[in-house]
Amino acid sequence: MPPLKNVIFGGTFDPIHDGHRSLFKYAFELGNVTIGLTSDELASSTRSSSRLIRPFSDRKQNLISELLLLSKTHSRTFEITELMTPTSIASEGEYDVLVVSPETEPISYLINQIRADTGLKPLSVVTIPFVHSKDGGIISSTRILSGEIDSNGNTLSP
Repeated sequence: MPPLKNVIFGGTFDPIHDGHRSLFKYAFELGNVTIGLTSDELASSTRSSSRLIRPFSDRKQNLISELLLLSKTHSRTFEITELMTPTSIASEGEYDVLVVSPETEPISYLINQIRADTGLKPLSVVTIPFVHSKDGGIISSTRILSGEIDSNGNTLSP
């Protein structure tokens, strides 16, 4: 059995959907997990002003609920920290693997550059493919909030 890794990933996770769940599952298969959950300020600065983001405390509680069973199933630990910038915790800590989606993969290059500049070892980057909805589109929080699909990718009636 390979040694456990210190795995990190980040996001807003509002609402949590099957694409997120795929990322969570893979991360827990690798090792113990640290999640950077975007602060309210960061979440609002990276989204259109028309999209409401639930408060950090609510998003954190939902994330804990999602992760508890996975952590027990895989006998892993997890920690959630507040992400103040897109690179903050990943560019500072002692981690082995960064798990990203195709959408967030570009930030991994910046994170590893910052790590190299500060003398930290680079992270192995694992890109989890997008999960597709029943209509063939990508499952995303935006599509869920617009009422196109549910969090499992089922098409909703107009």
